[in-house]
Amino acid sequence: MKKEQLAAMIDHTLLKPNAVEGDIEKLCREAKEHRFRSVCVNSTWVAAVKQLLAGSAVKVCSVVGFPLGAMSTEAKQAETRFAVRDGADEIDMVINVGFLKSGKFDAVQEDIAAVKSACDGRVLKVIIETCLLDEEEKQRACQLAVQGGADYVKTSTGFSTGGAVESDVVLMRKNIPPAMGLKASGGVRTYEDAVKMINAGATRIGTSNGITIIKDCEE
Repeated sequence: MKKEQLAAMIDHTLLKPNAVEGDIEKLCREAKEHRFRSVCVNSTWVAAVKQLLAGSAVKVCSVVGFPLGAMSTEAKQAETRFAVRDGADEIDMVINVGFLKSGKFDAVQEDIAAVKSACDGRVLKVIIETCLLDEEEKQRACQLAVQGGADYVKTSTGFSTGGAVESDVVLMRKNIPPAMGLKASGGVRTYEDAVKMINAGATRIGTSNGITIIKDCEE
C-alpha cells in the first residue's frame, strides 16, 4: 500500500482529557502535512480544529457520547448538533452498551437513528465497544447500526478494556453491507497493525500513531 493511500484512511486522533490547545494545533499541522483523512477530537475542540484545517482537504471528526455512551439520547443529539454547528464533518458516537447487553435493542437502534438525524447529512460512525461484547452482541450491534442509518461501524473507543482485534473486524465486516464503512480503532500503533486491520475488512483506521504508521509504509 502506498503511503498516500494509507494516510487517506487514517483519522489522526487526540482524545485525551488533558490535551491542551498546543496539542490540538500540533495535531492539525501533522494532519495537513501528511494528508490524513480527518482529525478526530472531543467536541469541545471542533471549532478550533475547523479553523486550523481551513483550506485543507482534512475532515473534522468529533466523538459524541464519549467514551461510555451511557447518557441520554437527547444529550447525544445535543452534542451532535453543537459539533455540526461548529464544523464537524463526521460524528463518532458510542452506543448505549448497557442497553444492548440488557436486550433493549429497539432503544439502541433509536439512539443511533436519533444521532443520525442530528448529523444533518454528516457521516456517522457507531462505536460498538467490542471488548465489552460477546460474539452475538457484536453481531447484533452491527445490525442495529445498519438499521439505525449509520455510515460506519467502529470497533472501540480505546478507553475501555481493549481495542481493535482482527477477528472482531472480520466478524463486523460479515454483519454489515459490503459498501458500509468499518473503522478499526484502539491499539492500532504500527504499520503492521494497520495493514492487518485493512486486510480484515477495515476501511478507516483511528489512531494517535498515524505518523509512525505511515513512516513505516513503503513509498
